[in-house]
Amino acid sequence: MPHLMTAVLVVVASTGATIFLVEFLHWLLSRMGRRSELAADLARTAHYPFLATVTVFAIQQAIRAATGEFPGRGPLLHLLVILFIAGFAWLVAALLLVLEDAALARWRTDVPDNLKRRRFKTQVVILRRVTVATIVILALGVVLMTFPGIRALGASLLASAGLVSVVAALAAQSTLGNVFAGLQLAFSDAVRVDDVVVVEGEWGRIEELTLTYVAVQIWDDRRLLLPTSYFTTKPFQNWTRTGSAVLGTAELDVDWATDIEPLRTELRSACESSQLWDGRVCVLQMTDAIGGMVRLRALVSAADAPALWDLRCLVRERLVTYVWQNQRTSIPRVRAELTEGSSGSAPLRPAPRPQTDGDAPSDGRVFSGGNDGEARGNQFTGPEEPAVTRR
Repeated sequence: MPHLMTAVLVVVASTGATIFLVEFLHWLLSRMGRRSELAADLARTAHYPFLATVTVFAIQQAIRAATGEFPGRGPLLHLLVILFIAGFAWLVAALLLVLEDAALARWRTDVPDNLKRRRFKTQVVILRRVTVATIVILALGVVLMTFPGIRALGASLLASAGLVSVVAALAAQSTLGNVFAGLQLAFSDAVRVDDVVVVEGEWGRIEELTLTYVAVQIWDDRRLLLPTSYFTTKPFQNWTRTGSAVLGTAELDVDWATDIEPLRTELRSACESSQLWDGRVCVLQMTDAIGGMVRLRALVSAADAPALWDLRCLVRERLVTYVWQNQRTSIPRVRAELTEGSSGSAPLRPAPRPQTDGDAPSDGRVFSGGNDGEARGNQFTGPEEPAVTRR
């Protein structure tokens, strides 16, 4: 009985000393965390894993040193070994998460030019999930190897590993395909976190990218969940593949009698008076003239997709207001020609249109005129065809 009481006191004392030491270290890290974000994150994330691991280890060593043989000693020590392995795996995962959070904190994405930062964030997020899954699998394998019966079955399991792997691969073909697709997306830069994409006819932002699925935040705050293999097997639009600056259009149908130049002036005024315009492109062109109407397309540019949407709405509103207030004759109309045989009146003759000399102004061209237009035209110009020599 005295020997048992001594063993209990040793276990309790070692456990209490260990908890006191861990809490003291946690207090020191918390104090350091007031000046260091890394220390603060370490104190928050690794506190409980470190406490569980060290406490289990202290109890195990106290039982081994202070107690002799007693009923249930072997199973108890085996249980403590399993708890220590689990706690140690938890601690390693927590430390890796702290390091990944520190890396992400140095590469913030809330900056104007964040292309490289979003790529790095996507890769770190994927590696974090792979790391946690790997640690869990390794810890489970080590725990299983602590059982003598399972170690004895190791040889037979290895002998049948080929057949089992084939069956498992066939059974989990779609799941494994998504996992490899997630790794491919992380390191191929096809899509990144915070990229603006158009998928399934929906416009949204990549909110989360995992090994098995991608969450797209639609513009109206809905979430579209797609398997990662979707982005490796089907086409989709990525508006921020190489940069966030984009072009957009606002179309307007007007009558053939519309005077275009005042509308160009109004478009230029709308762009220059708005902070949404990035100063690159502001062009008004007539893109179609069929069905009794002409179609005007205002092409504008903005720094990112949300600003472009608001700018397109603003431009459309300004042009419609200008037409209604200053050129009501430009509103689309349906014409009917009355001949002399039917009513005795002379046919209607359209008013002559003003003549323009030379080419269209620079704000009436997309692929020519101005430095930006010339550069855009060079990008889309094909190879010159060789001249055909006639004999």
